[in-house]
Amino acid sequence: MSAMKKNQDMKPFYKNLALWLVICLIMIMVFNVFNNPAGIKNEVSFSDFLEMVDSGQISEVTIQGQNISGKAGSNTFKTYAPEDPTLVKTLREKGIRITAKPEDQSPLWQSILISWFPMLLLIGVWIFFMRQMQAGGGKAMSFGKSRAKLLNEEQKKVTFKDVAGVEEAKEELEEIINFLKEPKRFTRLGGKIPKGVLLVGSPGTGKTLLAKAIAGEADVPFFSISGSDFVEMFVGVGASRVRDLFIQGKKNAPCLIFIDEIDAVGRHRGAGLGGGHDEREQTLNQLLVEMDGFESNDGVILIAATNRPDVLDPALLRPGRFDRQVVVPNPDVKGREGILKVHARKVPLAKNVDLKIVARGTPGFTGADLANLINEAALLAARADKKEVEMVDLEEAKDKVMMGAERRSLVISQEEKVNTAYHEAGHTLVAHLLPGTDPIHKVTIIPRGRALGLTQQLPIDERHTYNKEYLINNIVVLMGGRVAEEVALNHITTGAGNDIERATNMARKMICEWGMGRMGPVSFGKKEEHIFLGREMAQNRDFSEKTAVEIDTEIKEIVQSAHDQAMKLLTENRDALEKLAKALLERESLNGEEIGQIIGQKKEGDEEGDKVEENGGSDAMSPTETATADGVPDNSEEGERPGNDTGNDSSTG
Repeated sequence: MSAMKKNQDMKPFYKNLALWLVICLIMIMVFNVFNNPAGIKNEVSFSDFLEMVDSGQISEVTIQGQNISGKAGSNTFKTYAPEDPTLVKTLREKGIRITAKPEDQSPLWQSILISWFPMLLLIGVWIFFMRQMQAGGGKAMSFGKSRAKLLNEEQKKVTFKDVAGVEEAKEELEEIINFLKEPKRFTRLGGKIPKGVLLVGSPGTGKTLLAKAIAGEADVPFFSISGSDFVEMFVGVGASRVRDLFIQGKKNAPCLIFIDEIDAVGRHRGAGLGGGHDEREQTLNQLLVEMDGFESNDGVILIAATNRPDVLDPALLRPGRFDRQVVVPNPDVKGREGILKVHARKVPLAKNVDLKIVARGTPGFTGADLANLINEAALLAARADKKEVEMVDLEEAKDKVMMGAERRSLVISQEEKVNTAYHEAGHTLVAHLLPGTDPIHKVTIIPRGRALGLTQQLPIDERHTYNKEYLINNIVVLMGGRVAEEVALNHITTGAGNDIERATNMARKMICEWGMGRMGPVSFGKKEEHIFLGREMAQNRDFSEKTAVEIDTEIKEIVQSAHDQAMKLLTENRDALEKLAKALLERESLNGEEIGQIIGQKKEGDEEGDKVEENGGSDAMSPTETATADGVPDNSEEGERPGNDTGNDSSTG
């Protein structure tokens, strides 16, 4: 079978070779015809030449060494003359016009090269363009050719062993590979192989890594292309490239095609101004037809990745095109530990390193974040000339990734330092005293990133939903910094700007989205995504002015009540506030255990938190980390991650 296929592949080669030989022979013949000096056709003997001189037939001659050419009437001639010193005298006596040229001293090969080089150059250029334009447009004119790359065996180095933290997604994709390896096992009961798989997840969760693992595991051709590769400056190029991509896929079936960032071409149609049929829509229409049109693409499975499934066209998402949507979520504690182990394979770790503690201390981290954490720890250890990465390096790297690098060189006045210490002490003390809040992990007044100080809370367990009491307590903790300034220093600063903003947003979500206010279980304010203007540029106000006033009033009541509660707690525990502030001014950073020793009291329900801190230090974790950094703009969704990040921001205070 392979020998027959080889012979079939060789036939076009010999056919093309014969064609090129014929073309080259024709070109050489044409060149020889035109390369001869024009008009020189008659070559005469030397004796005939002398007779022609004697008879007066010759009017002019050109002498070049021993080569003589000239005119005899209307005819031209050329001859080769022996050494004859009387020849010139004879020619002058006959009145013949004589032209002399120096004899050509260049070697034969040089003469041939000079005479043939222009023609060879033209032939080479012509062959180059002919080869480029083969197969429907080639490279020079191949705007419509697909730019998908076929991965070879050497490039398929990533396998499912290198992927951790997304076990469910791995299982779905492993089944796709099994479909290709053993199709009869799944089709014997009437089932069909999925035509498309869409990987959906936040940036950094490992969608592209999963695709690389599929390429490494599958024993079939794997084509890789980006969604933006379909877009070109010429009209119709995107659709042409989609057609060519699937033509290549059919030739190599069964095969896998991976399109990264498919939202570049798969966006909802009709999004342009005036609803014009633009180039991107042509590309999308062709993709829809190729995936599930009149012609079948059996054996071609399309895998695509995006972090914006909400903007994809509904026709692209329907079964028959993308039969499966595989969600690639942020990893949980166990998943983070697995990811850390994968990335730590090439990093020498000290014996005191416990990746479980690091995993619990990195809530909300994606796979890319964890890879960056390991890399930062390795760089920190190398900077200190260590032979191994120690736990302290991982802790420092975690703080750097979470909160930014320390800015010890920042010049801060003593007044601002005292204000920051009391502010952070207020957050810490309120969080310590309130029941049900997350344990304090660390508090510092060393500037990090854009914040002058920071209080970090780490939940004990993974949280996916939040009750009303927990949210109210978080607002109280956010108010703790501002209230501490009022209680201890009798003034307020701009350092609480971010705290106030986040507390207000959380209270608004409680009322308008989660139905936790007096307004009842009703949603107010419908978010609308204007496709042309951008994402969530406007919020549709679907309630009356009276309702708006009631919402604003209740938001103010919630935040003010939290402020009053924080005021009561800090006033009643003024001594503990002073102790914490002085300890921060003296040591600059305190961990959870040190805070407990300074305050000397525990809040209700804190036994579990203390137990965790004994076993794993102060790294008890969950998917939401809370740390307060006042004045720092916060882009996270407080409703989904109602954590506190409180501190003083250098840009505002």
